[in-house]
Amino acid sequence: MKHALLAVPLLTSLLGGVLAAQAPARVQFIAVEKDVKLEVLDWGGVGRPVVLLAGNTQTAHSFEQFAPVLASSYHVYGITRRGFGASSAPATGYLADRLADDVLAVIDSLRLVRPVLAGHSRAGQELSSIGSRHPEKVAGLVYLDAGYAYAYYDSTRGNFEIEFNELMRHNEQLHAAGAKGQFVEIDRLLTQLLQTDLPALERSFKTMRSELAGYASGPPRPLMPPPHTGIARAIDEGTQPYTSIRAPVLAIYAIDASVPPELQADTAAAQRWLVQQSTPAAAFARGIPTARVVMIPHANHFIFDSNAREVLREMHAFIARLSP
Repeated sequence: MKHALLAVPLLTSLLGGVLAAQAPARVQFIAVEKDVKLEVLDWGGVGRPVVLLAGNTQTAHSFEQFAPVLASSYHVYGITRRGFGASSAPATGYLADRLADDVLAVIDSLRLVRPVLAGHSRAGQELSSIGSRHPEKVAGLVYLDAGYAYAYYDSTRGNFEIEFNELMRHNEQLHAAGAKGQFVEIDRLLTQLLQTDLPALERSFKTMRSELAGYASGPPRPLMPPPHTGIARAIDEGTQPYTSIRAPVLAIYAIDASVPPELQADTAAAQRWLVQQSTPAAAFARGIPTARVVMIPHANHFIFDSNAREVLREMHAFIARLSP
């Protein structure tokens, strides 16, 4: 998973001062369930609606440089998820599907017809939840350095965090079903635990042990980012596995690698090589063969700011191909 990096604001210089002429976004609050309201920004614009979803710990204001330029071609909105910024911060409701349902509730409240959803970083899980469960609600999904394990579960490789979360959730559901005497549900959950959850977790443990062997001989160094706390941790624990995303997809990745000189003249070959340098991108491309997967070298995690020109070009081309 990518760490959040400080974005370098480049849009003003790239786009000739377009931002200076833009009015600030209109702010409103939309109820998504009892006692939970989300901050929604509206940058205006005309044409197809585009809804921007921020990364974990971020707010819709993280798009304040990018969104006004996008609004020259589309009607652009941004959503601050529950728990952050001016949105409500309830104690519960941070399962990935619940966060995605919040997005759908905002779309319905605004009466948006099949918008394009563009999500940064951890918002990839909301995109995948909607693309898996309700693809008819959207015209397309844009992953802005967001196509990692929380957005696409690579069953061939596994992911300890996701598998552990699933195990814990199913164990809680088993206890609840047992307390109510729901024998059919108990049997279903036991089957899930024995046939899927435990074998997947065992495989991940074995993979971690084999990988640790390569680190043991070297100097000590961190292998994982520091754990989140509070609501950010609740979102981590609410991660779910997504393997079937049925909406049109554009996945843009930031990557540190440089294209070898012999491939630089062949754009398609260069992109294929770059995809193979990133395990998550390769898994995403393999698992969702209809997706357009684009690698942008020398970009940072806030790719919509650090490499705005390339992101805008790819988004325009993707949206132009979508059904009206």
